[in-house]
Amino acid sequence: MFKRILWVGIGVGIGALAARRIIQLRDAASAEGLNRTVGRVADGLHDVAYAFREGMASRETELRAALGIADADALPGPRRH
Repeated sequence: MFKRILWVGIGVGIGALAARRIIQLRDAASAEGLNRTVGRVADGLHDVAYAFREGMASRETELRAALGIADADALPGPRRH
């Protein structure tokens, strides 16, 4: 009797998890779900780009300090006539 109740409980649990997952997939496939997904991806890309720019600026500052260069105008380059 105990085994039967155990297996029924396990079956109900698995069924509830499966139903929840199906509902999540259905919602994700809707227009609103796709908009949310695209928004999350865009936000993630924006955050990565921002972190990359911050890292580049930080490294440029470190390199300028190591080379003793005060600003971008002091960099050697081709002369314009």
